[in-house]
Amino acid sequence: METFTKTLKKFVFMRSFPLAVIALIVMIVAGITYSGPVGSGSGLWSGVIVYAFSRSILGVSAWLGNNYGLGIIAYTILIRLLILPLMANQTESTIKMQEIQPELQALQKKYSSRDEESMMAMQAEQKALYKAAGVNPFASFIPLLVQLPILMALYSAIQSTQALQHGTFLWVQLGERDPYFILPLLAAVFTFLSSYIVMAGQPEKNGMTTAMTFLMPIMIFIFAINVPSVLSLYWVVSNAFQVAQTWTLQNPIKLREQREAKKQAERDRQRAIRKAKRSKKR
Repeated sequence: METFTKTLKKFVFMRSFPLAVIALIVMIVAGITYSGPVGSGSGLWSGVIVYAFSRSILGVSAWLGNNYGLGIIAYTILIRLLILPLMANQTESTIKMQEIQPELQALQKKYSSRDEESMMAMQAEQKALYKAAGVNPFASFIPLLVQLPILMALYSAIQSTQALQHGTFLWVQLGERDPYFILPLLAAVFTFLSSYIVMAGQPEKNGMTTAMTFLMPIMIFIFAINVPSVLSLYWVVSNAFQVAQTWTLQNPIKLREQREAKKQAERDRQRAIRKAKRSKKR
């Protein structure tokens, strides 16, 4: 697992940060250079943040011949690249958390009593275990907290931009629901694939993880069939990107190979210890 973790860190620091910087620059330049009409609001949120997102989306679309469908696809990829460092850091923390699950479960069994003294002792040992493994149990919430305002601003920009509402892409009008449910279905499929890859790489399966792997695609599908196609298109591209990202950072084949190599190394070490003890007795 150490080799995979080092590879992941190399990807984070050598690849994701430059890509995020480039994506941010492209988004800013697109907004600055756009000269067409943009709906405006009032206040910090609508008048500044949402307005900036709208200009940026329309700017990217203008570069693509005012094709708003392609503009949403390109802008979604830029958003995903922008938050890639945070997602990669979250993935690294998730992998580490998965590896110490047996130790955490052992602690829960050791302190099965729920009295205050046992709970405090268990929390102290958990804290020491997290520190030794280099794990921050709250790291997974940071990308979510950062993504939430970005997604809210993107959603508001799409909803308030008339050009995006009235544009067309392939078989859909972006401001209307997909009449054939193709985009919602694709969004659900990509959501399932991403979750399944994560589940396949886990050392131990549990009921909640399995249930969420199948429930989340259903929730995404229901959401996508009830919103304009422009938002469904965003979810399709975002979730497709998530599949590629998950496969790159949480490749279950590599994780299983690294895990098995670690177990084999431990078996070889124990075998060597037993052999040394037998030699000493002679």
